[in-house]
Amino acid sequence: MSTFVLVPGAGGAAWYWHRVVAMLQAAGHRAVAVDLPGDDPSAGLPQYVDLVVDAADGREGIVLVAQSMGAFTALGACTHIAVGHLVLVNAMIPEPGETAGQWWEATGWEAARTAAARAGGYPEAFDLETYFLHDVPAAVAAAGAVHQRPEADIAFEQPCDVVAWPEVPTTAFAARGDRFFPLTFQQRVAAERLGLEPLVLPGGHLNALSQPDAVAGALLALL
Repeated sequence: MSTFVLVPGAGGAAWYWHRVVAMLQAAGHRAVAVDLPGDDPSAGLPQYVDLVVDAADGREGIVLVAQSMGAFTALGACTHIAVGHLVLVNAMIPEPGETAGQWWEATGWEAARTAAARAGGYPEAFDLETYFLHDVPAAVAAAGAVHQRPEADIAFEQPCDVVAWPEVPTTAFAARGDRFFPLTFQQRVAAERLGLEPLVLPGGHLNALSQPDAVAGALLALL
C-alpha cells in the first residue's frame, strides 16, 4: 500500500484533488490532499511545507503529487520527508532558490501562453472560464466555486528553499489541453530544468477535476 500526498496549486484548496483521492482510495491506497492557507497573508511556503510534512508523518511508501504552484511546496517538503516518488502535474517546476514570482519571466510563460491562445483561437486575455474551467464538467465547476480563494502575495515572494533538486525519482505529467501552461511550454521547461519528457495526459490545467480517471490511472501506473 502506498500513501499519496497531494498538494494543490495556488489558492491551496484540497478539494481540487477530491475526485482523484476517491479513485486512489478505491484502489486500496492511502490518499490525503493537503489544504493550504493560500489566502492567509501571514502564511507562506515554510508553513505550506510544514502542513505537507504533517500529512506525511508516520507514513511509508510516499508518492508526493503537486499541481501547478504546489511544486514549490513539494520541493521543500522533499527535504523533510522520505519521498519515494515525486510527481509534478501541470507544474511550475522551480529552480532551487527561485521564487514563484520570478518563475513566470524566467520560463517565458507569458509569450508561450499568448502564442498558444492565438494558435488555438481562444482569447489571450485571462479569464477563469477560458483558461481553467473550459473542460471541467459544469456541475463540478459549480461545486468548486465555494472552494476558490486567492493566493496571497507572500508565497510568490519566498524562494524555493532548497540548494539542489532532491535525489528523488521524479515524473512530470502535462495536460494536452492545458491553456494556462501550454503543452509545448511544459515540455520545454521540464526538459530544460529536469531533463525530463513529461507524460502527456488528457484535459486542461485542472485535469484532476476534468479527467480524474486519467490522472489517477497514471499515478497508479507509477507503482
